[in-house]
Amino acid sequence: MNYPTRIMLHLRLKKSLKVTAAVLLSALLGACANEPEDESVITVYTARNEHLIKPLFDRYTEETGVKIRYITDSAGPLLARLKAEGEGTPADLFVTVDAGYLWQASNEGVLQPIESQTLTTNIPESYRSSENDWVGLSLRARTIIYSTDRVDPASLSTYEALADEDWNGRLCLRTSKKVYNQSLVATMIKTLGEEETESLVAGWVNNLATSPFSNDNKAMEAVVAGLCDATVVNTYYFGRMKKENPDLPLAIFWPNQQDRGVHVNVSGAGVTKHAKNPEGAKAFLEWLSEPEAQYLFAESNQEYPVNPSVEASEEVKSWGDFKADSVNVEAAGRLQADAIRLMDRVGYQ
Repeated sequence: MNYPTRIMLHLRLKKSLKVTAAVLLSALLGACANEPEDESVITVYTARNEHLIKPLFDRYTEETGVKIRYITDSAGPLLARLKAEGEGTPADLFVTVDAGYLWQASNEGVLQPIESQTLTTNIPESYRSSENDWVGLSLRARTIIYSTDRVDPASLSTYEALADEDWNGRLCLRTSKKVYNQSLVATMIKTLGEEETESLVAGWVNNLATSPFSNDNKAMEAVVAGLCDATVVNTYYFGRMKKENPDLPLAIFWPNQQDRGVHVNVSGAGVTKHAKNPEGAKAFLEWLSEPEAQYLFAESNQEYPVNPSVEASEEVKSWGDFKADSVNVEAAGRLQADAIRLMDRVGYQ
């Protein structure tokens, strides 16, 4: 057999092996997706970072013997994947980082109702779905961060006040394209109405010192650099930055303490509509709502527990107490499209 012939045979064999492997892999995945319920395994699609959520998976497995398989990605792609997979999805639980995404999952029919007295007892109504198909698991506040070098905290009061002329050229914000600001504006629409909310967001835009930033860290860095004097961020971003550099001239201010309170949001989860192990997924959710897991879940990302019987970590408590907005965080999703259109109208990029 000459050399070219041997090469051709080798390539054909290689191609044949690839096709066979692909067929076997497809069959294996299909079998896994359609296998009967296995109470010893839960499959989770999670938008939480692996290093934050995996320790809880490991702890649950240690305590119960139940194994947790998981896939991590951003919330949008995971939600799209759930919809595309339909009845064939291997996912039992969908975990994500914002009430807006949880509402979307509910609205698009990829979650199922959860009947659980444990969850009803442990998690306040304002952090649960009205359709009973998702619950919050940890809490964060989106609040004002200011320069301790240039701002007297006595001059701060509300989110609305950041739209006053006194703040012209002194404000930095994260882009409106990210869900956290969309959720903030959506809950304001719920409480203040669309007209008043549009006026105050337009005021923020007028007071910007520069174009909006891609993330909360960059907005705080701009405050430290003197480009602006204040911004609005999620508390855990502040916590991480201060942990790395305790001497940063930044501090937290809790706005609207005389009226509706500070905007809060949740990370949370729901049992998927086509879960192969729905009871196992519910049991895991119930475990996550109990005191030990609540503390670990919140502490890992410098967040607040949603279970009111559980205290925050010492570091988080050091930021001080605050009154939280009592509006159901579900509004962050239900009014998200309205919030996006409003921000577009006023030129908030």
